[in-house]
Amino acid sequence: MPGPLLHLGATIACSHAGQASPTSPDPRVLVGGQPVVPLASMYSIVGCTFPPPNAANGPCVTAQYVSSATRVAASGVPLLLMDSQAVCAPTGTPLVPTVVQTRVLGT
Repeated sequence: MPGPLLHLGATIACSHAGQASPTSPDPRVLVGGQPVVPLASMYSIVGCTFPPPNAANGPCVTAQYVSSATRVAASGVPLLLMDSQAVCAPTGTPLVPTVVQTRVLGT
């Protein structure tokens, strides 16, 4: 199913409202003036509200996407789509993209 490509300016949060941002977007390919994000890029998370280890196993600190586009790549690495799946560490919860560019779609 086609979906919008994720880019550096996309608004992405962990399940506990922490803001996630990619650590290594691809600077060679731009979408709407922002670098696209390849599958290999880790995400850092700040502001996660999940309780610390005494009460739970949180808060979310990093995330890694585990699925991506199958037909669109940059620098030989598949790109992330709005419906790509990610896993946060240490909680195991997903990332939730809320605002992305809508002009460029990938499959």
